[in-house]
Formats: sequence, C-alpha cells, structure tokens
Amino acid sequence: MTPDRAAGLAESARALADGEVTSRALVEEALARIEATQGSLNAFRVVRAEAALAEAEAADRELAAGVRLPLLGVPVAVKDDTDVAGEPTAFGCSGQFPPAAKDAEAVRRLRAAGAVIVGKTNTCELGQWPFTEGPAFGATRNPWHRDHTPGGSSGGSAAAVAAGLVPAALGSDGAGSVRIPASWTNLIGIKPQRGRVSTWPRGESFKGITVNGTLARTVADAALLLDAAAGNHELDPHRPPTIDASQAVGRDPGRLRIALALKPPFTALPARLDPRVRARIIELGEKLSTLGHHVEVADPPYGQIGLTFIPRATAGIAEWAGEVPSPALLDPRTRSAARLGRLLGGVPLRAARRAEAVLHRRIGRFYESYDVVLAPTTAAPPPRIGAMLGLGGFATDRAMIAACPYAWPWNVLGWPGVNVPAGFADGLPVGGQLLGPANSEPLLISLAAQLEAELRWHELWPPQQDEAAPSAVA
Repeated sequence: MTPDRAAGLAESARALADGEVTSRALVEEALARIEATQGSLNAFRVVRAEAALAEAEAADRELAAGVRLPLLGVPVAVKDDTDVAGEPTAFGCSGQFPPAAKDAEAVRRLRAAGAVIVGKTNTCELGQWPFTEGPAFGATRNPWHRDHTPGGSSGGSAAAVAAGLVPAALGSDGAGSVRIPASWTNLIGIKPQRGRVSTWPRGESFKGITVNGTLARTVADAALLLDAAAGNHELDPHRPPTIDASQAVGRDPGRLRIALALKPPFTALPARLDPRVRARIIELGEKLSTLGHHVEVADPPYGQIGLTFIPRATAGIAEWAGEVPSPALLDPRTRSAARLGRLLGGVPLRAARRAEAVLHRRIGRFYESYDVVLAPTTAAPPPRIGAMLGLGGFATDRAMIAACPYAWPWNVLGWPGVNVPAGFADGLPVGGQLLGPANSEPLLISLAAQLEAELRWHELWPPQQDEAAPSAVA
C-alpha cells in the first residue's frame, strides 16, 4: 500500500484482517489525501475527520478482538444526497441544512459491514446535471484533466475514487449519475436493480427512477461495496431477490448474445454519437467477440420512453425542492424544473408510472434474442468545467442530452447497468455500459470482470499533478 493512493477495497479489507495495517493508519492516509486535493479536485462537501478517526480506533479494537466483517476498518465515502447521522444532507444546494438524525439505510448497512465513512462527496444541485459544479461548493474536477468535469451527479464520488483518495464510494443514479461519472473517470460504476440498495428514508427516490450504486476501480471492489450496502428497510416498496455480487466476479459468463446498441433513444432534442466514443465502443464489442460472445448491432425498442421519464424526474425535483431550507437560493433551472414537476405530478405522473409495465414487456422481449446490451455510456467525452454551469434551462437540457442521451432509459425500467472503461478520447476517459433485464447484476458483473481481466483498465492512474496549482477554470 502507498500513502499517496488508496489500495483497493478488497485489498484494504484483507490487509486489515491480516494485521498488516491499522484502520487508523488507513483513515489518516485517506484524510491526508483528501486535504491535499480539496483545493484542486474539490471532491468532498463534508469531511468527517474527527468522527472517522474515532470510528477507525473502534474498528482497530474490534479487529484486535478477532471480529471479522467484510469492510471492517476500511475508509469509504458516500454522496451528499445520503444521510449520515450528525452531518447535513445538502444535496448540492446552498443554505444551512440541519444535521441528519439517523443514517440512511444504505449507510447503516455499510457501517454494519464495518466501513468507516470518511466524508460526503460533492454533487450538483439535486442531482440534475452531468456536471458537479455550483455556487454552494464550487467545481469538482476530473483527476484525469482538471479543466474538465468528472461528470455528475455523483461527480465527487467518482473524482475521489479515480484519484485514489478512497478505494470506493457510494453514488446514486437517476439518469446515469453513477454510470456517467464512472465513464468519464475510468471507473466501474454499478447501477443496480431498483431496490437492491435501499434509498430509505425515501422508499422511492425521484419517483422510483433513482437508485444507489457503487463506484470503484475494479469490478471486484464495486461488487464488494454493493454486497455491503445491499438490502432493504422493512418499509421499502421494492425488494428484489438477494444476489451475491462478489461471487459473480469469478464466474464465467458463458457465451452470450450481445446487442451493440449505438443509436440514442429518441429525445426531442438532437443527440449525436461522437466518432471518438463510437470507435471505443466498437472496440469493446470487438473484444467481446474475441472472448467468444456473439455481438451484432441491434437497438432496443425504446419507443417514446422519454415521455415517461420527464414527469418522474421533475416531480422528484419538486419533492426535494420543497424540503430545502432556503428555496430562494436554488438555481433558477431547479426552480423551473420544480414548477414543471408540480404541474406533471398528477395525471401525467400516474400515466408515466403505469407505462413502466408496458415498457418492461416490450423491451423484455428484446432479451429473448439477446442476453446483454452494450451501449455507449455517454455520447461525448467529459465537457470542460463551466461549459454548462451558466446556461439557461433549455440550453442546459440541450447540452445535457447531446452529451448524455444513453443512460436514462434504464432508470425508467429500474433494471441494472454497469459502466466499464472503454479507453480514452484525446486523453479523456470514456465508457460503455452493459445493460441487462431485471435482476441481471450477476451476469453483467461476470461479463465486466471478464473484460477487465483482458483490458486491465484498473492499472491506469490519472497523471500526478501539482496539488497547489489547479487547472484554470474554462
């Protein structure tokens, strides 16, 4: 282990259990890395230095007593839309937020697995955009090139993991918000089945389109964090059958029928796949062919799926916006989306929810011919810092859809998806997403692990930069 970069999640857990390192040492190193990069990367909204060190010392006492848990003493981070007892949950917003009274269910489960929560990572305002910037906290930057965004809305978690500040982090995904930043920072990003990781104290987050997921450098680490966080609160409305994600990492996926889906789902605004990204995704498809899978170009029958997304997304924004302590401080685009959400929150929202069963049947039939869909995660490499921050509402929507038209349909469906690194476009990471039907995480994870064994993306690290001299804001 080297102090300047976190060891992997599984490796850290093993070293702790074998007595090679203490939790306090790992947490001290993580806190030092966070402090050293906060002025340049700005990955964290909340750093729990004193509390995390106390929790690390408690973990060391348990380890010394022979207690063994999957993540006992390992430092991890969570996104700042997730309650951590004693800390505010500002979700990218300005204003004074009260400390949360209790841990969210996902955090409770991470703690039960022994993890030490070192802090809460930055996210854009109410998780709406594929960039992590705003007046509440500034700009979170991409470790691979600090003039560019790490994506959003789980951009802080992605930046923290990609830079090696922590070995893995929790994010959330309502329209690609785990997969997009994973794509743009060369990480594994698992968006699990709806309900796999509880979003309690919200039984449904953003009317069911948002789920909690994991970001890590390797498939095994992302799966390990998923296993630790997975499970339900007794009042959760969605309770999928239990899986063993870590066991799937070592499983041969078999010979699969893979649909290479390059066409974006229909949107009212134009979207075009950047030729550089297209080339990387085709290369992924070719690699899958050499591994024995049958790969052919085919697009899922999405139809007008976007009409079912907008009511759910905007109604979810309206719900969150109604709870912030200082609504006047919200971005004008947020206030506009919340107004639309209040308009669509009745009949249109109910119609959108009913349409999900129809979409499940129609797109489910596609999986009678194919086992997995391989699609671009984004249509373009990561934009520059500031490229979308100052735009108006329509211009933001236009830019967002142009860059990220591929991820959101799986949020409507509630089905799993895994971002895998696909290489680089002019030095900037891009990714492809493996998409499956309901409860297909084990298959997607085993396929991602097979690719990882060939492509070895986790061996690449962002270039070391002078922490005192962040790149200029574009």
